[in-house]
Amino acid sequence: MPTEVWTGLFVAASFLMYIYIGWRSRVRDSKGFYVAGQGIPALANGAATAADWMSAASFISMAGLISFMGYDGSIYLMGWTGGYVLLALLLAPYLRKFGKYTVPDFVGDRYYSKWARLVAVVAAIFVSLTYIAGQMRGVGIVFSRFLQVDVNTGVFIGMLIVGFFAVLGGMKGITWTQVAQYYVLIIAYMIPAIAIALLLTGNPVPQFAMTFGDISTKLNQIQVDLGFAEYTQAFANKSMLDVLAITIALMVGTAGLPHVIVRFYTVKNVRSARFSAGWALLFIALLYTTAPALSMFARYNLVNTLHNATVEEVQQLDWAQKWENTGLLAFNDKNQDGRFQLTSEETSNEITIDRDIIVLSTPEVAKLAPWVIALVAAGGLAAALSTASGLLLVISSSIAHDVYYRLINPEASEKKRVFVGRVMVGFALVIAGYFGINPPGFVGQVVAFAFGLAAASFFPAIILGIFDKRTNREGAISGMLVGLIFTSFYIIGVKFFGMPTWFFNISAEGIGTLGMILNLIVTLVVSRLTPPPPLHIQELVEDLRSPEDILGDDPAIAA
Repeated sequence: MPTEVWTGLFVAASFLMYIYIGWRSRVRDSKGFYVAGQGIPALANGAATAADWMSAASFISMAGLISFMGYDGSIYLMGWTGGYVLLALLLAPYLRKFGKYTVPDFVGDRYYSKWARLVAVVAAIFVSLTYIAGQMRGVGIVFSRFLQVDVNTGVFIGMLIVGFFAVLGGMKGITWTQVAQYYVLIIAYMIPAIAIALLLTGNPVPQFAMTFGDISTKLNQIQVDLGFAEYTQAFANKSMLDVLAITIALMVGTAGLPHVIVRFYTVKNVRSARFSAGWALLFIALLYTTAPALSMFARYNLVNTLHNATVEEVQQLDWAQKWENTGLLAFNDKNQDGRFQLTSEETSNEITIDRDIIVLSTPEVAKLAPWVIALVAAGGLAAALSTASGLLLVISSSIAHDVYYRLINPEASEKKRVFVGRVMVGFALVIAGYFGINPPGFVGQVVAFAFGLAAASFFPAIILGIFDKRTNREGAISGMLVGLIFTSFYIIGVKFFGMPTWFFNISAEGIGTLGMILNLIVTLVVSRLTPPPPLHIQELVEDLRSPEDILGDDPAIAA
């Protein structure tokens, strides 16, 4: 059967499974809608967290970014994995013990202020909309290739599907759907990686094939011959300072991502939160340790297949023609020699490859079986849909729970609160769809902006809220505003208005580190210059870090 038929079968089968799970898990109360009734087992929540975590940026774009950036692309691996460890160890158990539905809930109660809650809501919406834009573009790219429609139409189709899942089952439905989506995406990622490793090196373990084979040496030589830096050369595309800044922004941004933090509210107790964090780290590691190998294999195969290929040879590549139809792959025989050259010089380069097609096209380039190609498409959709659904719930809960219920109508019934939440999903989806059609960068870049915004706004407020009882509302509000405004100004200025990267040439992806530092300084200084928090708040912070409660309900464990 042709690839498109296999793709239709896999995608239809996986969607029917997701719909069935969502329907069986549908909810009618706010606790089920926002935190899945706090009854998800640790193992299942670990898989759901991994699926929520490994978005379209991880599945579709990360390998593409590494493939183009080489060594410097490791910033995404170091930042995202290191950040998850930071979240699991320093934040998740304490936030779960606090027992609220959302991050703005924590900020509002810890800093005893409606204004602090409102600033946190704005930050959560800002971060989540930026993040979800990347997911919508990822969905659009998958549909664009395998339905042979333009990317914008693909995004629109994705909007309808994501909205359906988010509105139907709330967090409970999304959680169990994400469990299924994790297994779909990890199988879809590992099978082609193993197959290509075996074809190129004879070693079926991608990590070993990349490390102990000669593929990196061959690729380095090819890169040099084409005028690029060696693939494994450090700091060839970014300065050491920018690499450090981006890595830190991704790490601390991870720890402030509201859609990941809320996952730890869906389990029964603090002990379960810790166990689910451990399971999630294991599940995430399977993909993240494979991504560098897949990136290297993809680069090697693409260059060997396309560089110096004749016009006739390219026309005979069915996959190349179909990706060219999407506008994400382009050929331009500038010197009219009948061949297409891939070079480091923009003026002479004749092959333009969108980084977001690397993972999806790699099985086709490697001439794997059509069913493998289709499986990768289903995996990419699973990755994008799982994260997009979680993000929509964050936006929905930020408005419906933290603004409508907490600030506007505290007497609202359960039914009305859930209704408002579902309406907010629709509004958020329209905005996310717009930015999915008009993205400020590649999927991975867009997501990196979200991490920078989370780092600059949430992280200091959360970490100081847990570990510094002297931090007060004045400090937290001032810090969040400074961090969010500065980082947003820098990112928007650089990406949309041509502003130079004036702070030591740190890119828009890395400026969240400076925003976070400014937030931290402002929060600490303002808190020390203003009255301390009320005594009951200070006691709450002390109790929040109580070891016996953090370890769980079993006295033997606490001992």
